[in-house]
Amino acid sequence: MRIDVLTLFPEMFTGVFGTSILGKARDKGIVSLSTVNFRDYANNKHNTVDDMPYGGGGGMVLKPEPIFNAVEYLLQSKADETINSGIHKPRIILMCPQGATFTQQRAQELSHESHLIFICGHYEGYDERIREHLVTDELSIGDYVLTGGEIPAMAVIDSVVRLIPGVLGNENSAVTDSFSDGLLEYPHYTRPAEFRGMSVPDVLTSGHHVNIEKWRRQQSLERTYSRRPELLESVSLSPEEQRWLHNMRDTDKH
Repeated sequence: MRIDVLTLFPEMFTGVFGTSILGKARDKGIVSLSTVNFRDYANNKHNTVDDMPYGGGGGMVLKPEPIFNAVEYLLQSKADETINSGIHKPRIILMCPQGATFTQQRAQELSHESHLIFICGHYEGYDERIREHLVTDELSIGDYVLTGGEIPAMAVIDSVVRLIPGVLGNENSAVTDSFSDGLLEYPHYTRPAEFRGMSVPDVLTSGHHVNIEKWRRQQSLERTYSRRPELLESVSLSPEEQRWLHNMRDTDKH
């Protein structure tokens, strides 16, 4: 996968792209991570990327020219490869508070793409023509405002890349993560079995794998019910799991 990030602050990504899971994925050649300073694509002598909004109002608005020029440069630089390899057109993602809320399901969807381009804005907002005529997706990581789109882009990229086959040392890790199947993840324990009077649940040290899997599923369901009950509205549960949930609700009533 190739990932390009359009940003006014490429230095923010140096540490993130060079360390931990992302750094290892890049070193393995599984993913290409690069930044583009779209100020370099401004068509004026001062490299201005923003201007006052038409109609008045506070703040500055990102101009369309630098963004369009930078994206078109990236598309042109990949044109031959796209033609020769049959790679699909990239998803062009605008990080924006008005976008769809980013979810694990969206991360899984994007992990199957071959090329992602992220646009990170600053100031008051974007010229609407960027939104209407250039981007394919608008994403938000939550209902709050940050200084720019860089931190949200980092979060999305990390979430997507770790789902690409070969990135994680243990391929089952991504499968059992919270939200992967719609539920929160079950509790984890490791050695020692007893620490300061606090013990690991007996079932986990029993060696009985069927009982362990059942316990983990029950714990995921219970944790989701107590912490994020709204998630249960879109989760498919087996008849046995529906009975577990019914018992949890009955317990709460009493």
